[in-house]
Amino acid sequence: MPLLDDDALAGSAVVANSAMNRERGLDGVNSYERELGFNPVEVIAALLRVTGAPDTVAWLDLCCGSGRALVEAAGQLAEQGVADRVLCEGVDLVDAFVAAPDVPWLRLTAVPVLDWTPRRRYDLITSVHGLHYVGDKLGLLARAAGWLTDGGRLVADLDLAAVRLADGAPAGRRLATDLRDAGFSYDGRRRRIGRDDRGDIELPYEYLGADDRAGPNYTGQDAVHSYYRQRTRKTKPA
Repeated sequence: MPLLDDDALAGSAVVANSAMNRERGLDGVNSYERELGFNPVEVIAALLRVTGAPDTVAWLDLCCGSGRALVEAAGQLAEQGVADRVLCEGVDLVDAFVAAPDVPWLRLTAVPVLDWTPRRRYDLITSVHGLHYVGDKLGLLARAAGWLTDGGRLVADLDLAAVRLADGAPAGRRLATDLRDAGFSYDGRRRRIGRDDRGDIELPYEYLGADDRAGPNYTGQDAVHSYYRQRTRKTKPA
């Protein structure tokens, strides 16, 4: 089947999904806390209390939608009196951000996430249902691992059924094994991938393109399938 490159995918109506993450806040019923299993503000506050904590604790949210959760987090951290020591940063393809204060501890950027380059490392990186709309999902995960601080934490939703091999078959268990070998954790029941430290990652997959006609995934929203060719694994020295 014909696959879309990054430029074509960026113009897809499926990728510019107006429903996913547009109204999701920081806590409550439809929230980051519910989807991630933790509240990012609590993670940031705990890091600030650690002996020898960095001057700035930074949270990066990839495919952040409207940025509502980041704006709410920035407000709560300001109320706690620690805003001068934090950064809440979000990146999303569509410039449909909620109204946000012009403060140095909050940054929202509208750009294709695969074209974006960070200016620092992050203590927490999240992507709540964002990878469903990214073409090179594995490439973004590998890059994001390198954006973490030492001991930093990465958490994202990843549906392995949306990662396909060149013949159309799901990468499945082989991919899960390769991700774990690269230092990621994967929860198949929650379809959640994680990592707890920075790393220079090279996964044995070559990105071929994306299909935005895959239809609804487990969330009920139309999603994108990403296609890869497996590379030959490098043999580890004895």
